[in-house]
Amino acid sequence: MDLFEGLGSELAQQPPAPPRRVKKPKLVAPPAAPGLLPPAPVPVVAEDDKDAVAAPPAVPLSDTLTLANFVHPQASREVVLGSARVAYEFKRGKRKTIGFLVGAEGLSVRAPRWVALRDVDAAIREKADWILRKLTETQQRHARVEATRIEWKDGAEFPFMGEPVVIQLDPKHGFASVGGTLDAAVDGNGPRTLRLAVAQNAEPSQIRDAAQAWLMRQARRLFIERLDHFAPRLGVRWQKLSLSNAATRWGSASADGSIRLNWRLIHFGLPVIDYVVAHELAHLRVMDHSHRFWETVESVVPDYDLLRQKLKDEAVPRWS
Repeated sequence: MDLFEGLGSELAQQPPAPPRRVKKPKLVAPPAAPGLLPPAPVPVVAEDDKDAVAAPPAVPLSDTLTLANFVHPQASREVVLGSARVAYEFKRGKRKTIGFLVGAEGLSVRAPRWVALRDVDAAIREKADWILRKLTETQQRHARVEATRIEWKDGAEFPFMGEPVVIQLDPKHGFASVGGTLDAAVDGNGPRTLRLAVAQNAEPSQIRDAAQAWLMRQARRLFIERLDHFAPRLGVRWQKLSLSNAATRWGSASADGSIRLNWRLIHFGLPVIDYVVAHELAHLRVMDHSHRFWETVESVVPDYDLLRQKLKDEAVPRWS
């Protein structure tokens, strides 16, 4: 409310006020230059305990109308960083330092129990550039993911090995018990067609499940082929392949030779898939992410760093 107080009257000429007695001296702001608004008063906050927080600097009125909003669903505190309002989740715990985590939901801050809130806010402002960059990147990535949400029906489209595929419901065929078949593009142009043995009036969940079953079969076949391709080159042997549906992990490897790969990798082009396969096989030689590990990956995938970034940047279709 204070930001809007007195708007439209600051420049009006005021009649001189009659003299009056005052008990305490008053701080008077210097006169404003012609055509300028007087400086805004500095807010004061009483600090009754260690968690009292000094008020942030006043935000220009123009900025309040265009503030970007980053709001964590469990937000308990907020701060203005530049031209952004950041409402963040805050928790205290048994830790020695203030920690920051930017995830899909927004900013989470963890702090030791003995740290005053004013010090937490100071730490946030010190990391403002990093926080805003990560929040913006996360927001943009979420928007890209939402844009790839699949509407499960006849004509739905999604990427398969980096190329677009369009679903066609074809209930008259069993496709040799594999549930579907991928046709070549007409005249070599446009997306390929995935014909699924699903009824035209099938529920979206039925279409989705049929498409997922087909994709998982393709993923297993391709992953085994690529594991057999890279294992001899790395001098390792893999023993077992499992397909995962993890939300945050593309793959994992165990010392006993077991490999887990996320079936959703089948959405990416072959070079990205090869990077993940080589990454997990390299762990059978080096079970960490040391310099030696990355040298091992580079020995079979020289441009792994570019493919690694592509894996992070490309949005995977949203299936829900």
